[in-house]
Amino acid sequence: MKQKSFFPRLLRRLESAALAAGTLWVVFVTAGSDTVSSAAAALAEALPEQMLRWELGDLWRQDGLSPAAALTIGESPLLSAARGELEELRALERQEPAEEDGETETPAAVPVEETPVDAATPAEDNGVPAKTLIPTDPNGYTVCGRVYISNSTSYELSVPELQEPFAAALEEEGPQLLILHTHGSESYTPAPGAEIVWSGNYRTTDYRYNVVKVGDEMAEVFSQAGISVLHDRTLYDYPSYTGAYDRALASIQRYLEQYPSIRFILDVHRDAIEDGQGNQYKVVSEIEGVGTPAQMSLVIGSDGSGLTHPDWPENLKLAAAVQQDILEHYPTLMRPVLLRNSRYNQHAVTGSLLVEVGAAGNSPEEAVLAGKLFAGRMADVLIKKQTEAAELQSRSADAVPQ
Repeated sequence: MKQKSFFPRLLRRLESAALAAGTLWVVFVTAGSDTVSSAAAALAEALPEQMLRWELGDLWRQDGLSPAAALTIGESPLLSAARGELEELRALERQEPAEEDGETETPAAVPVEETPVDAATPAEDNGVPAKTLIPTDPNGYTVCGRVYISNSTSYELSVPELQEPFAAALEEEGPQLLILHTHGSESYTPAPGAEIVWSGNYRTTDYRYNVVKVGDEMAEVFSQAGISVLHDRTLYDYPSYTGAYDRALASIQRYLEQYPSIRFILDVHRDAIEDGQGNQYKVVSEIEGVGTPAQMSLVIGSDGSGLTHPDWPENLKLAAAVQQDILEHYPTLMRPVLLRNSRYNQHAVTGSLLVEVGAAGNSPEEAVLAGKLFAGRMADVLIKKQTEAAELQSRSADAVPQ
């Protein structure tokens, strides 16, 4: 008698559990809905996918593969067995391209015919909403003077060590500074009506509108300051974005072999900032008597990813010194320094910086102005260090008894 009543009770419990699970799922799917119609739309969108996953036996997988991808992989036992490895590859593609040693072939870029942009001409409004992003709360940052550092590594930073002199220094002869662009096709937003051929999402091979133009202007400022500079205008991310860091590293190594005098390398990029609906913002700094340059940020790599990079603190000290000087002259030009686990090819020399000039929403003119201001202040920092070292050496020589 007891055994006969067991199965009905078990069936009722299973039905209750299924009803509870279904209720929780409905609550989860409609959590962001504020009206009955939006909740119904959310359910209508989510239900077919969940039914397909149920049929595929894929309901609880958390690797992010779409039902179509899961269905395709399920047709092949070999692919099904390697599903974990496939998701790892997808995760790597979503991150910055990994740097690897060894030379790789540099793709031939085919830039569009360009017409020079007059950087002195005030930028025409490109219609993109503007923001000025400056930290106001030290929580979550390492604060070194005026410099805010956002640290996403496991390392603890020492402010006294960050304020020590950086290792890299200018030499007397030969090229001293290399400017290049791992993602050279990263572009800006010109004013409406501009003729531009896009090669991707906010990417173009037209040097009038991408970060290479910023590098041109920065190189000119460094040269006028008396610092010998090389500017590599190669588009390492065109036609293929994947592998750009590998191709850039191969070129860096060739430059260092040909010009061992190089002490500083600037990899100039631009950021991308958007709201929850995908609308682009531009970041600007209002500087009286100067104009409205794009805001900038410095990104410093480390060995947190497992790649060899023992001298990364020297790059961070350089970033702190340059940013401290810039903020004393232009208080809102720089956003916080970002310290990350990726290496970004900065192991090549101890004077390496990744420079983010503005965002995709900024105009080319705003980006160019920012690059010129940055290069002018960095040149002063480097020349000042060189002068102080020469004076110290002279005093030391004078102090030696003859």
